[in-house]
Amino acid sequence: MNPSDVMPISDYLSGLAGGLLIGSAAALLVLLNGRVAGISGIIGGLLQTGNKGDKIWRLMFVLGLLAAPFIYRFVFGLPTVTIDAGTIELIIAGLLVGIGTRYASGCTSGHGVCGISRGSMRSLAATLTFMTAGFVTVYLTRHVLGL
Repeated sequence: MNPSDVMPISDYLSGLAGGLLIGSAAALLVLLNGRVAGISGIIGGLLQTGNKGDKIWRLMFVLGLLAAPFIYRFVFGLPTVTIDAGTIELIIAGLLVGIGTRYASGCTSGHGVCGISRGSMRSLAATLTFMTAGFVTVYLTRHVLGL
C-alpha cells in the first residue's frame, strides 16, 4: 500500500460524525414524533393533502435537509466533488431511484437506516436488494461496459 493512498484521519472522523448525526436525527424523530425518517415518505406526505400539523414537521425536516449544506459550507467550506456523469444520466438515475422507492415502499434512509435498526425483515430485504443492484450496476458499467 502506498502511503499516499491512506486517507487522513479527518476523513474518518467526518464520516463518523455524519453517521452519528444521521443516526441521532433518526432516533430523535422516532422517539419524539413516532415517525420514521424515510425521506421519500416524508416528502410524499408533504405533497399529499392532510392535517396542517403533520405538514409542518415534514416541511421543517425538508428545510433542515436543504439548509444543512449551506450551513456546512459556511462553517467548513465545500470539498471538491467530481461527478463522472452527464445531465441526462443523472436525470435517468434520479427517475430510477424514484421508481425504486415506490416499488420498495421506501427509500435508503427509511429502510437502510430506520428499518434495519428496528429489526424489520422487509427493510433488510429491500436494503440488500438495492445495495446488490447498485454493486452490480457499478461493476457492469465500469468493468464490463468500460463507461
